[in-house]
Amino acid sequence: MDIGARNDAVPLCSTAFLINGQQFTLELHPWVTLLDLLRGALELSGTKKGCDHGQCGACTVLIDGKRINACLKLAVSLDGAKITTIEGLGSPESLHPMQKAFIEHDAFQCGYCTPGQICSAIGLVSEGRAHSRAEIRELMSGNLCRCGAYTNIADAIEDVVGQGRNQNREAVE
Repeated sequence: MDIGARNDAVPLCSTAFLINGQQFTLELHPWVTLLDLLRGALELSGTKKGCDHGQCGACTVLIDGKRINACLKLAVSLDGAKITTIEGLGSPESLHPMQKAFIEHDAFQCGYCTPGQICSAIGLVSEGRAHSRAEIRELMSGNLCRCGAYTNIADAIEDVVGQGRNQNREAVE
């Protein structure tokens, strides 16, 4: 069976996204996942492919500010979405506060899960539901760390949440 012929017989779908601040309009097969698009054609390899079943969180990105497993989303279903990957969060010269906190708290070891952990942590902070360490750990439970850096990850998130609370207090005073 010629897989190429089958692929050519299926119409492509025109899909537009804003990825890391850059506009893309692409012709995609309907079965391409966001993860495969990011890592393949767009060469944004920071987002990792772990389980490919939505169980490990290594592929977590932000879609319209919400944390999503990229392996579970068909790219064509995201027409018009604003997508942020680890590459869109900061630069070596100007790190995102969560990236800084992960470095300061040694919240990574091998680093494989770190992009997904950071994107998930940013999403969870923006959701405004991380009021305690227990809530942070529960809300981050979909992101697995093979090295077991969970304590340091929670420390980093608590640090950023605390900074946000302090900034809000200063704005009121």
